[in-house]
Amino acid sequence: MAASAVGVIFTNIHEENVPELVRRRTMSSIPYGGRYRIIDFALSNMVNSNITTVGLSANNNYRSLIDHIGSGKDWDLARKDGGVILLPPFSDRYDAIYNNTRMEALSSLTGFLNHRNEKYVVLYDCDSVAKFDISAMIAAHEEKSADITLATHYGEVEKSSNYLIIEADENGRVRDAKHVANGKKAGQASVYIGVMIISRQFLLHIVEDSVAHGYTSFETDVILKQLDSLKIYSYDFQGYYAGIDSMEAYYRHNMELLRKEVRDELFGGRDIYTKVRDSAPSKYGVDAQVKNSLISDGCEIEGVVENSILFRGVKVGKGAVIRNSIVMQDSVISDGATLDCVITDKNVIITSKRRLSGCETLPYFIQKGKHL
Repeated sequence: MAASAVGVIFTNIHEENVPELVRRRTMSSIPYGGRYRIIDFALSNMVNSNITTVGLSANNNYRSLIDHIGSGKDWDLARKDGGVILLPPFSDRYDAIYNNTRMEALSSLTGFLNHRNEKYVVLYDCDSVAKFDISAMIAAHEEKSADITLATHYGEVEKSSNYLIIEADENGRVRDAKHVANGKKAGQASVYIGVMIISRQFLLHIVEDSVAHGYTSFETDVILKQLDSLKIYSYDFQGYYAGIDSMEAYYRHNMELLRKEVRDELFGGRDIYTKVRDSAPSKYGVDAQVKNSLISDGCEIEGVVENSILFRGVKVGKGAVIRNSIVMQDSVISDGATLDCVITDKNVIITSKRRLSGCETLPYFIQKGKHL
């Protein structure tokens, strides 16, 4: 029988990486892949691993998150005991909203964790897309009698972001860890991907001790300083992993979904759940041309769409051309308009015969509700 665990998802962590997308939403609420939000992957991974109590640590801008999650029924988390619980940014320790740091967030969650009785806590940063078997990671944590287990992924370190690079011995015990700021050492490495397993009681002890000593960083003051005294292990995740650490990465990983092998790996087997919307099927005009694209429900297409992702309710006018672009929910691309390497947020209107173009490394982004 699998050990019991409670989940905590940090919905605002790492927002500095994609400021354009989080002006009016949390990192976890960013739309992805035509019909999902990034939090759908974290919640689905937990539910599929029999974690049925999940706290959402939210610091600000969480109206969109509340609207998307609702009661949690779409993830089978509408429960009398547990389920999905929004944890606002207040606690007895703070007279105002805390800063968006992990240690302060954890300190504000002690009341929630004290009232739980699960053995373990799964701490999950909501800035990535992956299909992750958390129960297997918990089993590895128990097998090695670890104090902390960190999920890692071996791959290319991006040049645009900050990473915690993990070096482990042949048994998986972490012997060294170092921050890489802004990709100064870009290359292949095992990188911490923001999923951690720790005993609930031990986490509460760490938080109390950190508050008493005035520690501000969980990674620096707990992990990096106590590698020798704590049994910290890595868990190598070998599946498809997409870290959303820049606008370039957001664009690139969405475009990867146009490849069948990526879709099969990410969505095959265990389900990825999201909010269900009752939308009409998409409509295609007589002159519509659609090639290698993901088209969601409720779209109306009379123009050309190639190598692109259209979210629900997008309207593409006659003579309009959309290539290599991401068009979010309820946007309108009017007659004769042309988009190439463009990301539009929700409810954007592009007027007739406008021509907008970016590039793969710097996609042209249009804010929510803009009328161009």
